[in-house]
Amino acid sequence: MKLSGGVEWAIHCCVVLSKMDGPVPAGKLAGLHDVSSSYLAKQMQALSRGGLVRSLQGHAGGYVLTRPADEISILDIVFAVEGKQPLFVCTEIRQRGPLGTPPEECLAPCPIAKAMMTAEVAWRDSLSTISIGDLARQVSSTSGPEAFQSIQEWFSGTP
Repeated sequence: MKLSGGVEWAIHCCVVLSKMDGPVPAGKLAGLHDVSSSYLAKQMQALSRGGLVRSLQGHAGGYVLTRPADEISILDIVFAVEGKQPLFVCTEIRQRGPLGTPPEECLAPCPIAKAMMTAEVAWRDSLSTISIGDLARQVSSTSGPEAFQSIQEWFSGTP
């Protein structure tokens, strides 16, 4: 399984937004993370379409989270950026080839598909239990409580 890099950027942006005092322009988020503004804008648009962030217009505009950080899971972000489609789709390979099982004999799910779906459910369940608030608290504990203050100052141009 491979998720796009956009998921990582989107998670980082949401963690930062969760600790800022107000809206943050996409250009400043891009500068902070050293990624192109156009690339980051696509991720922010996906988060907006997913209902996780909203854009505020005007001189002091930018992005804000739409709900408390503890109510936004990593899975919510994965769904917003990548979509909700399953990672594995069974194509019924067991029914192909010269010794394929006839479709009418395939009464139970393919054991391979069942194993992959079980793994996906576990993966989704795990990501659904980790919130942006959890990640922000971990950043504060590993990088120090001043980490987000430094970001806030950098955004305001007063480092």
